[in-house]
Amino acid sequence: MSISIKDLPDFEYVLPGSAACAGCPSAIALRMVGKALGENAIMLMTPSCAVASIGPLPKSCYSIPVLNVCFASAGASAAGLAMALDALYEKGRLTGEKPTIFNWAGDGGTYDIGFQGISAAAERNDDFIHFCYNNEAYSNTGMQRSGATPIYAATTTTPLGKEVHRKNLPLLMLEHRVPYVATASLAYPTDLIRKVKKAKDIRGFKYIEIHAPCYTGWKFPSSDTVKMSRLAVQTGSWLLWEAEFGKVVLNSPTSLLAAEKIKPAPLEEYIGKQGRYAHLADSPQKEEILAAMEKEIRRELKFMAARAEL
Repeated sequence: MSISIKDLPDFEYVLPGSAACAGCPSAIALRMVGKALGENAIMLMTPSCAVASIGPLPKSCYSIPVLNVCFASAGASAAGLAMALDALYEKGRLTGEKPTIFNWAGDGGTYDIGFQGISAAAERNDDFIHFCYNNEAYSNTGMQRSGATPIYAATTTTPLGKEVHRKNLPLLMLEHRVPYVATASLAYPTDLIRKVKKAKDIRGFKYIEIHAPCYTGWKFPSSDTVKMSRLAVQTGSWLLWEAEFGKVVLNSPTSLLAAEKIKPAPLEEYIGKQGRYAHLADSPQKEEILAAMEKEIRRELKFMAARAEL
């Protein structure tokens, strides 16, 4: 499916008046998602930066129906709404195209607090899309560590750097044997939009995780959100892939990195721009830590490339 930016609709999910931070990755990503899903959609949000961005009530910066639900209930709430709509269509009380139901949740509401409900919905193959915009911490409440926080990154609850590796939640969702799983990046909008369009046309549970660098928590200039997104992919720190009914396909440039057709960008160029890794700069173990991080990147890339060959 070929996507051209100039052919995308003018319709916007995020309206002027958003209370989001300048350069907010959630707002950027949601604008792209809106171009792919269109107006016939209903969004559910758990507590997150996206909820805090709504603006002063009773108005909203979002142009589609939005339900704010409890932190742990994204999976159950979206599943219940999807099944309620199915029942109304079956009884003839609704006609026309069924609205696309989707969750818009951060990594806290996906990796940790919301995982049980999302896992259950995936196992039931409930008909909605779950989007996780992954800023690798609980950014809305002060940048506490989450299950998505990478090793060595400093947060308010890991001030000396996180000591354990992050979860690989997209891979966990793949093991639920759902129809569609994908990862995406703000720096590759046509790839993201293509994946959202594909998910929209598949019935059942779909999971899309969007890497979302947060400048306030990661401590980099607000104008560099997309630049950091691109470096994450170019270094191999964030892999782009999709799986339709279990078949994994690596997307460019991750596929080129795996095939060794291009060299990864220097990892230090990526983490060196982030204040959350500043404690590594003067560490006597700096070179050892960088080598360990690069080794883990190569391992994960090799693993996903082998998975794609199955």
